[in-house]
Amino acid sequence: MIIAVAFIFVLILARFFYVQVVLGEKLRMLALPQWTREVPVIASRGKIVDTNGVVLADNKTSYSVFVRPNAVSDKQATSDTLADIFSLDAAALCEKLVAAGVSELTLVRHVGKELVEELEKHDLPGVYYARDNTRVYPYGSTLSRVLGFTAVDNTGLTGIEKYYEKYLAGENGEIAYPTDLVGVEIDGVATYRAATDGLNVKLTVDYGIQAAAEAVMQEVYEEYSPKTAQCVVLDPNTFDVLAMAEYPGYDLNDVPRDDPDLLNELSRNNLISDIYEPGSTFKIVTAAANIEEYLQGNSAAFSLEYIFNSSRTRTVDGTTVKCWSNHANGKHSHQTLAEALNNSCNPCFTDIALALGTETFYDYLDLFNFGKATGIDFSGEAQGMLIPESAVRACDLARIGFGQTVAVTALQLACAGAAAVNGGYYYQPRLVREIYSDDGKIQESIPVVLKNRTVSEEASRILASLLEGVVKDGSGSHAYIEGYRVGGKTGTAQKFENGAIAQGKYVSSFLGFFPANDPQYLALVIVDEPQGAYYGSVVAAPAAQKIFQSIIALKDIQPYE
Repeated sequence: MIIAVAFIFVLILARFFYVQVVLGEKLRMLALPQWTREVPVIASRGKIVDTNGVVLADNKTSYSVFVRPNAVSDKQATSDTLADIFSLDAAALCEKLVAAGVSELTLVRHVGKELVEELEKHDLPGVYYARDNTRVYPYGSTLSRVLGFTAVDNTGLTGIEKYYEKYLAGENGEIAYPTDLVGVEIDGVATYRAATDGLNVKLTVDYGIQAAAEAVMQEVYEEYSPKTAQCVVLDPNTFDVLAMAEYPGYDLNDVPRDDPDLLNELSRNNLISDIYEPGSTFKIVTAAANIEEYLQGNSAAFSLEYIFNSSRTRTVDGTTVKCWSNHANGKHSHQTLAEALNNSCNPCFTDIALALGTETFYDYLDLFNFGKATGIDFSGEAQGMLIPESAVRACDLARIGFGQTVAVTALQLACAGAAAVNGGYYYQPRLVREIYSDDGKIQESIPVVLKNRTVSEEASRILASLLEGVVKDGSGSHAYIEGYRVGGKTGTAQKFENGAIAQGKYVSSFLGFFPANDPQYLALVIVDEPQGAYYGSVVAAPAAQKIFQSIIALKDIQPYE
């Protein structure tokens, strides 16, 4: 019996030790909500700023109000008072207060100080408030499809707000007041856990260039009534995104949350997430491949002096490729590569693609990263569409050569264009430069990443010179700026719907850069289904010119001698 009693006593002691020591901290944390009232200390969400520190997303102080039904002494009177202050339904609120099993209600979020001051006058038991933050965007619709927006609880839902949520969010703290079992506050010592504010995100975007691009896209939209007018501006030497503009946009301070379809349409970043057939802007890639192969001694490639067949058509696998021009009166005859670019003559680029052959041409498509994501720091990037090399036919290859039978994102094409004229360097594009704290310390830098080489520096230099000729003497003349060396290529692509050409529907575009001898800025303008005029040379090239002129004025870039 003594041994049995001793054994039981040891078991009881062991149990006491396990509960009080081993499980002690865990059980105290589980019990904490039962004998405390926690008032949240809301962390301040990090700011989003442009590359120069211009604040694009910020916070303003607001308040959230909470109710503990068990601590409310007069539920009907409390409901009436709260409904009067915050414009709520008193009957519905009272039903929630009397409902069983509800320990706490969030009454309202993001209310102003004046309403909280009115609440304080009534000193309602079981009702308390905490400081909160309301997300604000000082420039309204600026960069709306890139910045994104937050939920009611300030969690990032789209765009940069979502992608960099783990940095921006911070961690909430709390103040715990002692209460009795029903939640009524009693005397005792409150405990405080401080909030950790979120970190700030610095973009590569330049607000001045962004504002200029958005203004031009609005002008294009108002003049040609397209579905959308879009533009992406890159630094060709790093692939930093300097601007991403799309019109129409929406005011980030007045998000249309009650219309999901409209919100999805307006908040979608089409420059990253949607694909289209690029048309003649793709000829930049075809020309780059040909020049590099010629320099490498490939006898199938065409020299810069080669004169292409002046026929308006090419027939491949029973499919006829036509030039947009009728070639009457000697037009497009005796064309070199430079003149084929100037005239945007489809048959010449069909000749190049077929001469290089599927294997070689697809090697270049891979180097220019078509058919795969660029890796930009943004959710929802599309990969484009490229026929598998094993399945491509000669007629497909012929059309890919001038930008049909291939689909790309605007960002993919802009990056490919930059890699073709910057010396042949393909970088991973980025929207964010660094993450930093309020004291200015950099917590994380997003590096510039070189992914691969596309063509040699000599081939790139030759191509840039040829594209300068397109602006000076060819189809891109509406992008010409006196005193500045602008290069580029126009595009006018017919749209396909349900496997057939959609009559009267076009995508007009222009990919341009300057200075042509040392590219510092590259812009791709895309206008989807413009009404009236539809040629890229008429619709998109002038828009790019205006954007470049704005950059010249903003950065005080002097003309060349």
